[in-house]
Amino acid sequence: MLRDDFLKYQAKTTPYPMGMEVKRAKGSYIIDQKGKKHLDFVAGVSACSVGHRHPAVVRAMKKQLNRYLHVMVYGEYAQSPAVELCKLLAQHLPPSLEVTYLTNSGTEAIEGAMKLAKRATGKTGFVAAKQAYHGSTQGALSLLGVESQKEGYHPLLNEVDFISFNNLAELEKINTNTAGVVLETIQGGAGFILPENDYLKAVKARCEEVGALLILDEIQPGIGRTGKLFAFEHYGITPDILVIGKGLGGGMPIGAFCSSADFMEQLTHKPSLGHITTFGGNPVIAAAALATLKTIYRKKLMNQIEEKEQLFRTLLVHPKIKQINGRGLMLAPIFEKEEEVPAIVQSCLNKGLILFFLLWEKKAVRISPPLNISHREIKKGCAILLEVLDELQ
Repeated sequence: MLRDDFLKYQAKTTPYPMGMEVKRAKGSYIIDQKGKKHLDFVAGVSACSVGHRHPAVVRAMKKQLNRYLHVMVYGEYAQSPAVELCKLLAQHLPPSLEVTYLTNSGTEAIEGAMKLAKRATGKTGFVAAKQAYHGSTQGALSLLGVESQKEGYHPLLNEVDFISFNNLAELEKINTNTAGVVLETIQGGAGFILPENDYLKAVKARCEEVGALLILDEIQPGIGRTGKLFAFEHYGITPDILVIGKGLGGGMPIGAFCSSADFMEQLTHKPSLGHITTFGGNPVIAAAALATLKTIYRKKLMNQIEEKEQLFRTLLVHPKIKQINGRGLMLAPIFEKEEEVPAIVQSCLNKGLILFFLLWEKKAVRISPPLNISHREIKKGCAILLEVLDELQ
């Protein structure tokens, strides 16, 4: 059976993976090998922004498949899908984020952003947040804000200090040796924690005071998930380096970091090839990302996010739900006991609803559906979750 081979031959990330045997997926649904439809409230962990196999994304990929696949390592040839994607991003970003470097993943983009901060400032230190998650490669892991998760992988970067998200008193840790302050605009694994009391403005001001760069990780909240193309737009600041991934690819693997032309130019010399990738900007993946971004704007999906968020909040009222963290379609119902969460996720899956866990906040479940999920689908999924909670009482 497929599940048996999966468990035997494919490396796993946890001792007990969910192991759903996937047959196909379309729109807001994943269909298993037995033909059962599962309403997807996770979207590949915020990756499938316009749902599974959106027709526009599939068409763009097929069209590009008939033209060319990989032809040269990144940055040497002008390839239309990548150029047009970077151009479209620039049209919707502040002028100081006009140049984009395309990568294969969000964690690779974090690595590139860290290197860029060192080059641009001539400094070596970083400040990150407790309970942060920015990826699993060595540099990104150095920024991870849960020490137990790093056991067994030391030594990591030794010039990383940690601050508590939303704690203004700790901003003094950002000093003249700090190359970059790396923060999730909305903390993901920590429980979809929003910045409060102009926190990001204070961080930005402190960075300017000491000559550090503000690097915002929008791998989860970016690409329209909060009702803006990027969540930083809600908070009145612009980062010096923006990191994106997940939802940009429409279900394909991608990452990117954006900054000014002056900063990005420094990756081209002393030494040249300051950051390199073979498959970053892959034409088929760039075509998928370009179609995803165009679809979000053409269908005006960001205009619908606030209304869909309110529908979730209106429907998900239950004694077992203590609060709902997050913003837009990045929501985390918080329960009283963390022991209940695995049972909730499994019971919902049995009834045809896909939920998932958060990394560090064990009392939460993740709700991050496709941006184009319908009101009917929201109501259907919420009804399943409420039914499961009633059965747990």
